[in-house]
Amino acid sequence: MKLLDSINDVTNLKVNPDRFFSATHDEIKSGATTDIYFINTRDVLRSANLLDTPVTAEIFTRTTGMFAGLSEVLELLKDAPVKIEALPEGEYFSPKEVVMRIRGAYGAFGYHETNLLGILSSSCAWATAARECVEAAEGKAVLSFGARHLHPAIAPVMEAIAVKFGGCAGASCVLGAKLIGREPLGTIPHAAVLIMGDTVKLAKTYDEVLPPEIGRTFLVDTFKDECEEALRLCEALGDKLGAVRLDTPGERGGVTAELVKEMRYRLDSAGFNKVKIVVSGGLNPARIRELAHAGADVFGVGSYIAHAVPMDMTMDLKEVNGKPVAKRGRLPGILENKRLINVK
Repeated sequence: MKLLDSINDVTNLKVNPDRFFSATHDEIKSGATTDIYFINTRDVLRSANLLDTPVTAEIFTRTTGMFAGLSEVLELLKDAPVKIEALPEGEYFSPKEVVMRIRGAYGAFGYHETNLLGILSSSCAWATAARECVEAAEGKAVLSFGARHLHPAIAPVMEAIAVKFGGCAGASCVLGAKLIGREPLGTIPHAAVLIMGDTVKLAKTYDEVLPPEIGRTFLVDTFKDECEEALRLCEALGDKLGAVRLDTPGERGGVTAELVKEMRYRLDSAGFNKVKIVVSGGLNPARIRELAHAGADVFGVGSYIAHAVPMDMTMDLKEVNGKPVAKRGRLPGILENKRLINVK
């Protein structure tokens, strides 16, 4: 798909409504997902012979967070003749700290301002939320289970970032895991248990059908008391059982520290101290910390990471034709940040 170079190109753009609403990669690179005023700007600046004016742009946000999204920005601007400095992905930034600087002709990248900020806004938020969960777990594994909370077009991005930069031990979304060279991780839904009619029956069938490297972790809150169901699984699978998963709904009190403590006690008392406890269901850093101290070993986190509020990124021109500039209220000229590295 060719670049939307003018308002005339936008007018002539035809889109088939019988499709997913999400943008294709070609549509993103063409400028079809940008704000229209950046296309209008191309016509205006071109008419004044200023579209290719050399500029320096800086990107910052007003919050603290973890930097992520650089790899997608570089993919977006792969063919653009620009130079880019940025923080390394996975590093924390401070409010108003410059996280990225772009130098080049305005026409080479200005129309992508919407896309640039959108990528960084969501990516930094997801990475930050994931890292908060990982730190709360104090060395225990956190799995990203958030794909169901987002549009499928962007769910793999969130999952990949949660693992690669947020520090999660794995992701359940197939494409999200594969994009970063991992295998997806997960258990089995309540639907399978309900259809099979019995947790142990389901577990035995699962064990017969699926390869051993997938692991044997099963929900224990579908039909019976969680501890009773866990012990039934232990007796049925023996050393094959790797973990039991607690996902007790709020209608039944949810997953509490008391439930985790009881589960750990009963498993240990019955000689199954190697069986781990996985917890999920509305987890956040505070609950993760509480449940970790109670004895939980693994945490499946969905909405807290997926619903992280996007960070309000801003891109300002700080030099035009090599001269310091700024809108009112901002300091003209580049703002020094020795942590930036050359990335393009």
